[in-house]
Amino acid sequence: MQNEAILTLVQWLSPAYPVGAFAYSHGLEWAVEAQDVHDSATLSAWLEGVLRHGAGWCDALFLAAAYRADDPKEVDRMARAFAPSAERLKETTLQGAAFAETTGQVWGSALPALTYPVALGHSARRHDLPLELTLQMYLQAFMANLVAAGMRLIPLGQTNGQTLIKRYTPLCAAIAAEAIEGTLDNLSSTAFLSDIASMKHEQQYSRIFRT
Repeated sequence: MQNEAILTLVQWLSPAYPVGAFAYSHGLEWAVEAQDVHDSATLSAWLEGVLRHGAGWCDALFLAAAYRADDPKEVDRMARAFAPSAERLKETTLQGAAFAETTGQVWGSALPALTYPVALGHSARRHDLPLELTLQMYLQAFMANLVAAGMRLIPLGQTNGQTLIKRYTPLCAAIAAEAIEGTLDNLSSTAFLSDIASMKHEQQYSRIFRT
């Protein structure tokens, strides 16, 4: 069962799973244009801030709360309210709806259209997947998607990109462990530059990402 759980999560969080994660930069595209992120070192700092103090931490709490909830609707409402910009709300709702639609069709059980971390947490519970592993793999996939965006935007070489993913995978595991012990009372977001970037991206003239 453990091997089956791992393989299920690998499938759900693979770039091949049709949630459209490749289309979202989480505001990074504006940060690159503004030269706040311009090389491996500045991208590294950006990643750490988002994971520790921004969407990484908050999404982990939402996922864990949805996993534990009999009905995830209240958690989902809070996740929507906590989105700092229209683009962030679009990012989480569209990916969540795509995840719910595909997972419902493939696994044969209808899922409501929820925000992405809530949809994943709720689905993981329904399929008896381990919470900590779900958290770890969600955070790593989120981080790796930001690295992939950075590789396209800066540009950053493939080796540098993979080095960053390796560097921040232990942090993903640490945040997952903290989120398991936390509740929604621990919600906090102080990744202000990332939030501002998502707001600025809405008005960015030339862009290749949706957010």
